[in-house]
Amino acid sequence: MDALQQLWAGSGLAQMTPGQGLMIVIGLLLLYLAIVRKFEPLLLVTIGFGGILSNIPGVEIATGDGLLHMVYVVGIETGAFPLIIFMGVGAMTDFGPLLANPRTLFLGAAAQFGIFATLLGAVALSATGVLEFDLKQAAAIGIIGGADGPTAIFVAGKLAPELLAAIAIAAYSYMALVPIIQPPIMRALTTQAEREITMLQLREVSKAEKVVFPLLLLLLIALLLPSAAPLLGMFCFGNLMRECGVVDRLTDTTQNALINIVTIFLGLGVGSKLSAEAFLNTQTLGILMLGMVAFAIGTASGVLMAKGMNLLSKTPINPIIGAAGVSAVPMAARVANKVGLEANSSNYLLMHAMGPNVAGVIGSAVAAGILIQFTAG
Repeated sequence: MDALQQLWAGSGLAQMTPGQGLMIVIGLLLLYLAIVRKFEPLLLVTIGFGGILSNIPGVEIATGDGLLHMVYVVGIETGAFPLIIFMGVGAMTDFGPLLANPRTLFLGAAAQFGIFATLLGAVALSATGVLEFDLKQAAAIGIIGGADGPTAIFVAGKLAPELLAAIAIAAYSYMALVPIIQPPIMRALTTQAEREITMLQLREVSKAEKVVFPLLLLLLIALLLPSAAPLLGMFCFGNLMRECGVVDRLTDTTQNALINIVTIFLGLGVGSKLSAEAFLNTQTLGILMLGMVAFAIGTASGVLMAKGMNLLSKTPINPIIGAAGVSAVPMAARVANKVGLEANSSNYLLMHAMGPNVAGVIGSAVAAGILIQFTAG
């Protein structure tokens, strides 16, 4: 009997707290969303599984010298993994639609308004005593509005590492829910006639333009805002490898093997921080709510910017492509195209929407640089 009691006392079931049990359920829910609902499976499978491992009592894999903790320290705490993923995203990005219609850069910029509006909202909630966030934490929460997971993780790691898990889950969850969240906002802010607007076919962009653009982009922004250089630099480097045409082996590795390997460890590292102690609190609920507000404001800002531009232009823009400025590449562009087709079955907006979509990636990197520069001190 003593042996059985000792065996039971040492088991995970005997040591498990209600909080750990709840977090394991949340980890299983993330796996369900990824496997069954296909919501951001590349990240949610790894984050969910890492979260389950980190909440099993007696398993020190997510603390001390455990593998997941070392992965977190080496890849996320240092900011290395988000930067490598940004390089991979750059290698998979085509700047052609943005270069063919430079006006869409304003749509990507407008969609970043959600980041700064949410920052101010978090500060206001703290000032009124509803929630307690300092300026760095508010800035890290605001970046969720960019709908860019690697950027959110990078900024949170720099400014508020204690909130990284909640911010990462919120960012990737809202990215996965783009097809559900964005269409009602698009329809509420546009008329049927606006959604039916047909846009002209984009001009062909030369190879020279595509090679020069990432270099000019990096030099222009990095020299004006050095804190944005890490994210934007890796993004532009990946894109230059893609467009220069002389390093196909490196481009292929970056687009496939490298980004896949880093994605695995990034997800497990984030999941390692889904411990019950760090995640189950009022701050996390506040982050999820503010993240939703940030995403909604960013979507609305892009649509409203397009409507405003149409008042000043003879060549109209279908305003629903403005929603793609939140930078959830390429899902936001696909959603805009789907809503456009519902309004006009011959209206193909995918390539047009990729312009603000790519601009949104640039905008979120710039916004991240601004937040880090003005709040990290």
